This record gives sequence, C-alpha cells and structure tokens, in this order.
Amino acid sequence: MVMDSKFHVAMFPWFAMGHITPYLTLSNKFAERGIRISFLIPIKTQSKFNHLNLHPHLIQFIPLIVPHVDGLPLGAESSSDVPVEKTYLIQQALDLTQDQVQIALEKFKPDIIFFDFAHWIPTVARSLGIKSVFVSTSGAVTNVGLVPSMLPIVEKGIEHCTVQELQQLAKIIPETYPGSSSIKPPPYEIKGTSFALIKFDNRIPLINRLLIAMKESDALGFRACHETEGPFADFLKNQYNNKPVLLTGPLLTRTSNTILEEQWAKWLGGFEKGSVVYCAFGSECVLQKDQFQELVLGLEQTGLPFLVRLRPPVGADTLEEALPEGFEERVRGKGVVHGGWVQQELILSHPSVGCFVGHCGSGSMWESLVSTCQLVLVPHFGDQFLNTHFMTKGLKVAVDVERREEDGWFTREGVRKAVKLVMDEGSELGEEVRANHLKLSRILLSEGLEAFYINNCILKLHDLLTT
Repeated sequence: MVMDSKFHVAMFPWFAMGHITPYLTLSNKFAERGIRISFLIPIKTQSKFNHLNLHPHLIQFIPLIVPHVDGLPLGAESSSDVPVEKTYLIQQALDLTQDQVQIALEKFKPDIIFFDFAHWIPTVARSLGIKSVFVSTSGAVTNVGLVPSMLPIVEKGIEHCTVQELQQLAKIIPETYPGSSSIKPPPYEIKGTSFALIKFDNRIPLINRLLIAMKESDALGFRACHETEGPFADFLKNQYNNKPVLLTGPLLTRTSNTILEEQWAKWLGGFEKGSVVYCAFGSECVLQKDQFQELVLGLEQTGLPFLVRLRPPVGADTLEEALPEGFEERVRGKGVVHGGWVQQELILSHPSVGCFVGHCGSGSMWESLVSTCQLVLVPHFGDQFLNTHFMTKGLKVAVDVERREEDGWFTREGVRKAVKLVMDEGSELGEEVRANHLKLSRILLSEGLEAFYINNCILKLHDLLTT
C-alpha cells in the first residue's frame, strides 16, 4: 500500500528512549508506504537515532532546543539523563518547548500529529487545522484505567480525595474494566505507580496529562494487537464516545541485515541451545545495591550460564564494585555482568538463549513475546506492573518473581525459583506458560500481521482527515 506523498504526519513523543524508539519504528513503517514524516526530537538526542532513520528522504528530524529547568543537570534533555525521581523536571522542560513546536507545525504544515505526554498538543493542533492522535507506546491494557470519568477526581487533587477515590486512583483502573476483579495491587505496586498522581512543584501530574491528552485528541492509538488486547481497546473506544482507536501492532524492528557483535556471538556460541539466561531491565532502571546483589546471586544459584545487562546500582560508580564478594571468580566463564549497550533483540533470538529475566517495559515486552525465550518478570514502576499482570495472569505466557507485599523486596531464592520453574521440564505451570508463549509468538510473527496493522492505521488516518 503506497500512499500519496502529500499525506504528512508529525511525531512528537515523550523525551525518553522507550518512547522515541517505537515512534521512529512506526515512522519507518509509514515511510515505507510513502508517507512523509516530520519528527520532533531533542537536538542532542537526535544523534542517537540518525542510524535508525531508514528513510531520510521522507523522515525529517526537527531538532528542539530543550530549555534548562532548575534542578536538571546541565544539558539534560531526556529521561535517560536523570534518575527516575527527577523525570518530572523533563516533563517541565517538554512543556517549555511548546512555542518551538507550534512554530514547527506552522512551518511544515502536517495533516496529523502523533503525541503522548504533551497534553497541550490538541489545542495547538486544532488552532492550526491539524488532527491530533494520542499514541501510547504501551498497550491498551496499561491505559485502560484512564477513562474520562477519572478526570474530575484527579483534578480535585489527591489531598482532597475521599478514601474511595484514592482506592480507585491507587489501582488506576475502574471496576468495570475487563479482568479488573483479578487485580488487587499490593502496597509496593501502589507506591510504584503513585508518582503519576503527584503534583511536583505544584504542576500538572502525569495522570492528568494523559487523561487530558486522551480526552482532547481526535483519535487514540496503542501499541497493541486485537489478538491480545481487543477487549481493552474496545472498552476504551466505548469510554471515549466511539473515538477512533488505532492499533499499531507490535512495532518490531527488523534485524535480518544486522549481525550480533562478535564478543557476544562468540560467548553465547559456547553454550548449549536454550541454556543461557539473559537479564536486562531497560536503559533507565537502577536497582538498589542489595537488590542488585540478590538478583545476580539468584542467577548464579540457577546453575545456568547467564548474561546480565544492567546499570550500576544506586551508590555505585561501576558494576564491578557492586558485585558480591567472590562473585566474579565463582562465575568466571559461565556468567557475565555487563553495563554497556547490547543488541537485545539479537541476543533474545540467539539459539543459546533460553530465558529472559526482564522488567516488562513495553519495548522489552514485545521483543520477548516474539522470541522463543521463557519469560521471568521483575517489574519496578509504572505500567510495568500492569504489563506483568497481563503477561502472567491474562496471557499466561510468563512468571514473575515472588516479592514481599509491603515493599516489593525479592530474594535470590525467588529469582532462582522463578527461572527454574520456566526452564526445567516437569512443572505443570512451566509447561502451560511455555505452550502459551509459543502459540502467541507464532501468531505475532505470522505472515502479513504487521502489514495488516500498519495499513489499517493508515486507512483510519485517511478516514480521520475526511471527517
């Protein structure tokens, strides 16, 4: 399906790697079909994505100068430049680019703009005759609690809410949402999502941003498939008065022409098929030192070879200084803890890798679903908890590590037990999870599925422009 080159989409994702990457992946898939893209991106961050722009004749990066905000490190312009507890400052910086964004839209005149955290985009776009589409890089299931009826509650302010309202907010889901009765979040999950409700520096909370963005946009979009999240997408469409809902499919990157780095190809090649455990928690997650140590000790105790890709824990400058005493000597030749970037998708597809221990961020979730690896989940904040519930209780394609309810603490024994459950033969739950995962991965990788979702998105955008 090749579209008229006059069809023009602007992209304005939240300033985070996990949001910019899928937006650019979607841009590439649109550009394959002849659609012109104007991609708004922080000026220094652009250099990290130039190589991923596969159609530079159709995808133009529009650099934004991110204003400095008190409290931000000098030069910080994306969430990866700050600790998680400081990301609200990046949100403030995002808002300060509004004038630049408006000037760019006036200059390049797109037909439609895709956005997520910038709740003011619909107002700006409407004034210029541009359609706005709220596009979440996570699935419909993680947004299903963001319904219009919640907006008056959150606008009231958390300090003025009744107990019943706080309970509703804590779950971030209405009782009527599909499958909600099975989800009763423990205290550590409530704490892990509470940042979305806080008025940092007396400014708009994240949940308000999302609710306003969804309410005011002309259409909604989610990184999801009907095969897995159809009821959730239908629920949101109903809640937003039959507003158009676009599902992008899994938005997988293509690696057929990419070769795994020799260092990892050689190391992984030294082990039996499906025997290696790969562990990674994304580009922004930083563990406490004691939890970091419990994690790597748990992997050691599985007796399986493992490759860990993590950032140094809180209080440590390097991974090496944070490792338990004697750990490196004990696992030499069988276990590696690495702090640099790796080609995760290629590692997950390597024949030697049989298990993935991850945090269930949206990008990692999709990469793991289409792999043959068994899945062990250790979520840490935000939508990762809902993703994990969906993967373990809904789809039943993964297991999670047992944790202490009050604070989310996990032990080395919990890590060992979860990995062995999915890796060892004979466990009834492990067999069920493996079978479900295999079946779903075949569906997601089936011929024509990606093209169906992208083409359907484009058709809905054309319909949106004619209404």
